[in-house]
This record gives sequence, C-alpha cells and structure tokens, in this order.
Amino acid sequence: MKLKHTTLTLIVLAVTALSACKSKNPTPDPPTPPTNTSRADLSRDSIFLYAKQIYYWNTALPTYENFNPRRFNTLTKDFDNYEKELVALANSAINPATGIGYESVSNNTDTKYSYIFDKANKNAVAYVPNATSSVDLEGNGSDVGVRIGFYGTTASYIIYMTAVYENSPAAKAGLVRGDRITKVNGVAYGTDYTLEKALTVADAMDKSVSIEGIKGSDGSTFTLSLTKTSYKSSPIYKSKIIPAGAKKIGYLAYARFSSAANSNTELTNIFNDFATNGVTDLVIDLRYNGGGYVNTAEYLINLIVPASKASGTMFTEYYNATMQAGGATILAKQPLLDADGKVRYNNGRMLTYADVSYSVADNTTLFSKRGSLNNVQNVVFLVSGSTASASELVINSLKPQMNVKLVGTKTYGKPIGFFPITIENKYDVYYSLFETKNSLNQGGYYDGMIPDNVLSEVPTGTVMYNFGDTNDFYLKTAVNMLQPGTITTGTSTLNKTMSAKVLSTLNVNTANVLNPDLINKEFVGMIDTKHTIKK
Repeated sequence: MKLKHTTLTLIVLAVTALSACKSKNPTPDPPTPPTNTSRADLSRDSIFLYAKQIYYWNTALPTYENFNPRRFNTLTKDFDNYEKELVALANSAINPATGIGYESVSNNTDTKYSYIFDKANKNAVAYVPNATSSVDLEGNGSDVGVRIGFYGTTASYIIYMTAVYENSPAAKAGLVRGDRITKVNGVAYGTDYTLEKALTVADAMDKSVSIEGIKGSDGSTFTLSLTKTSYKSSPIYKSKIIPAGAKKIGYLAYARFSSAANSNTELTNIFNDFATNGVTDLVIDLRYNGGGYVNTAEYLINLIVPASKASGTMFTEYYNATMQAGGATILAKQPLLDADGKVRYNNGRMLTYADVSYSVADNTTLFSKRGSLNNVQNVVFLVSGSTASASELVINSLKPQMNVKLVGTKTYGKPIGFFPITIENKYDVYYSLFETKNSLNQGGYYDGMIPDNVLSEVPTGTVMYNFGDTNDFYLKTAVNMLQPGTITTGTSTLNKTMSAKVLSTLNVNTANVLNPDLINKEFVGMIDTKHTIKK
C-alpha cells in the first residue's frame, strides 16, 4: 500500500507484544474482544484500538463491534492481513463534506497517508506496495541507482532516467538525468505500455540489470550491465549560481530531507556560497522530493527565509482533541526514543509517547535564522506530483514570509504527519496523526498545491535535461519569472513577473496519457524527532 508520498514524527519504536491492548479503554464505549485470542488477533485489535485514540480523524471511525478487526484473517501472511485492515480502517473514516474517506484514493484498495511496513524492510516507501526506496533518509542506497519516469502515451512513450544517485553503479557508469532507456534485459519498451508491462521496469532497477538506451547529451546509444550494490549518496542533486541580467539566482536540486548528519553541512556550505557570491533570488528544485525529517526541513526554511522575517511562528502541528487533552493513554505502551533511536529516560524512569505533550503550544516551531543569505525575497519552487510532505511544509511555511511561486504540476497533497506505532516488535504502523499549518493558519492542501505555472516537465518535441541545465523547461520558466527575458523561451508562453497566475492545467489523468509520478519510489512523509515532555 502507500507509504505516504510526503510531517511525521519518526522514531523507531521498540516495544514488546501489545497483548494488554485489549484491556485498555481507548474510547468511552470500550470494545469487548472475544476471550479466545491469538497473537495475530491481538495485533488486529491493537491496530484498531490505537487508531481510536490517536488517529487524526478518530471521531469518524466506527465502533469495535461494527468494524470487527478480527475478520481480517483470510490471507496467508500476517502482514498482508494487517495491511488490509489498516486500509479498511482508514477508508472507514468518512469526510462528511465529501461523503468519501479522508484517505480514500480512486481504487479504494489503498490509503493516501497511513501505512504499515515490516521493520526488517529498512527502506520502505510510502504509497508503493511492498516497495523499497532507492536511497533511505540516511543516504544509504542498495540498487543500481536510477530513478525512472514514463513520459508520453500508452501507445508511444519514453522511459527517462529522471535522476541518477551519486556513487551508485549507474552514476559510476556515466549515466545522468535525461538519458533514455529503450531495452531492459533484452526486452524493448516504448510502443505498448500495457502489453509491455512497463511497470516491471521499475522493479528491474532494484536488481542487477542490463539496459540499452540513448544518451540525452548527444543522442549516442549505450549498452550497459549494472550490478546492484550498496552505496552512500548525497541528498543534493545539484547546486549552482545562474547569472540572469542584474540578478544572480541560486539553484538547488534537493532529493530528500535526509538526516541532519547527511544534509545540514552540505546545505550550509551551499547557502554560504550563495551569500558570498551575492545571490539575489532562489530556485529550489523539489520535484522528486517526497519529504523526510522535519528538523531538516526546518533547517532549510531557516536558510532561505530573509533575516528580517525570521521571527515568530514557522508552523504548528495539530493533533486530535484526544491527544491534545492527554487522553491517548494507550501510548504508554510505546517507549519514547531520541533522534539516535535510544530509549529516553527522565530521573531513571523510561519515557513513553504518553509522556509527550501534544498541545498546540508545545508543537509550534519558531523561526531561527541560519546561514548568511539574509536578503532574498523571491523563491521559486519546482514541483510535481512527487513533491510531498516535508517539501510542502517548506513551501507553506515560507509563503507568509516572502514571495513564493511554484512551477510544475500539482503536488502530492500531504499536510499530514505521523510517527510509528510498533506491534509485535516487528511491524511499524503509521497512522495519520497531525496536520501542519503555517503562521497564518494556512494549510489543508489535501488535494495538492497548484503551481503558478502548470507545465509539462517534458513538452512534446523536447527532451529532458540534467538538473541545473537552463534548457530544462521548469528551470527555464523559473528563471524567466525571476528575471523576464533572460532565457529564450521558444514557443511557450511564460509568466512575465513573480505575480503571475496559472497558465493552464495539465491533466495527467487524460485517457492514455501517462503519469510520470506513478512509480515514484522515494520516501514520502515528515519525520519529527523533537518531542516536548509534559510539565
């Protein structure tokens, strides 16, 4: 199901069996589970009982008797049964304004935000069933290092390498963003999406693979055998300074909000370089960034925000009323871990998530300026349907502070965060737990953020360019918004100022038109490791 592509509060929780869950009273009307129980039945109960207290839309959930969690026992694997239960549970919380579930997706066999995964799967990916991400949030990769996307129609499409991860086998072989794949393990692709089962290409990239293709730089062909291996990768795709008339535009393509140890030093160096070289405006490329650690997102926000605006509220996390009132007593079964994954203690007593304050006041983050880039007033974000969670948090938090514009396609739409609940000391369940809003109380972008310029990433008759190449259609558009007339725009009509409005709507769901974000396998979510203990 979906590792939901996008503000989490991630802490990997080590916990013993939750057999005592059934005796807790998570609601005023406690359920009465059957007396004959198995370990799996207790886990099914736990998935429901936790949700009744901590799920963001907990008041919309059915009763234990009406939901009957123990009916999810028909599949061979426990994980599959638990996943099926979670999907049904999340889809049972109906939004009265729309008449459909808060997390419903078109096929009702998945959820948009909540998910479960086996803790043994270290690189789990939200929103992709049983999938693993190419590079985790600590920068560890274990594949051939290629991110792909399908562009075109079902009858005629191109498989582009949309990103190649640093230090991966693909990178060492000289492959870059914009290179095309025409054959995988001897099978040709590009003329019949359905018959060719093109989605299997993504799975092939997780293993050792033979590929043939065309280099985007010069049109030459290549044949390569790539061997899956482990590697360490930077979250920075590219950074550069682009001269644009009287302006200097700082460009950053950022892959994921990885851990502070993996991101902050590089981000600091990049923004210090921007300041030293007199950068006046910014383009931040988050088109494939599904999120990550909230503290890293906060750090990037503080690097970007003008010094004159770096005060007051950055964003606030809102939990449900039960959590805010301290009524989620079931959380006493979940040990509280620090950012390094160690159990936290206070005066010799082990802390749990029940010791954390979920009040609005204690979950409000304030600005605190970082770096020396102090006076940038304009920032353009490059976005897509793969832009989610922590990426959207950065955009939304900066909107009240400076002139923020978006270029690309509609973002994923995930103002929701979570932290994992561990069952059987084996599975982590991520429920939708809190919503984020900026200093003006703006949020609610569940349907995604619509760009000021809605554009196809690779317009018909063009090719894909590498990150930072000003021929890239998104980047070209952004530069012309910041400094009109700087770069030749061809036949495309571009907005002329930073006050531009939406030009058109790109409908990626049009019949036979492929959605390049369909197989995005980046982590999606927001992981917050900061917790305020109740006073």
